[in-house]
Amino acid sequence: MRVEPSGGGTAVVQVAGAVRRPGVYRLRADRRVDDAVRGAGGPTAKADLAGVNLAAKVSDGQQVIVPAAGGADGAGTTAAPAGAAGGAGAAPGPKLNLNLATPEQLDQLDGVGPATAQKIVAYRQAHGGFRSVTELDQVPGIGEKKLAALKDRLRV
Repeated sequence: MRVEPSGGGTAVVQVAGAVRRPGVYRLRADRRVDDAVRGAGGPTAKADLAGVNLAAKVSDGQQVIVPAAGGADGAGTTAAPAGAAGGAGAAPGPKLNLNLATPEQLDQLDGVGPATAQKIVAYRQAHGGFRSVTELDQVPGIGEKKLAALKDRLRV
């Protein structure tokens, strides 16, 4: 799917998981995750869209992962909009999957900023994912204290 920009800029988005045509798509920057999923042929019959925020705006470089039912619980599948629930003082919710979380979702964690979120994603891509939450200490900028503060909010 190619949607040419109309002055609003272009976002390049990777759509993966339980969609008919996984791949990299160029969308107008004002589009939503729903547009990206539909551009990838839509969800498969096995897709579990419950944890995918289809209403979130796409951002350049974003990866949208549509999980299959019975697999990952959907946590961490797409970007939550800035200012969404989950910041400091938020009640603990479902654990964020390190292998599925977007930089925007990681940035919502206490003690993780945009630069560290990008380092987590880069490490994940370079090493084929995390095998355990404790492996997070291999990411530059994450030491024992930060890992201890994050480990109860994360899973693989």
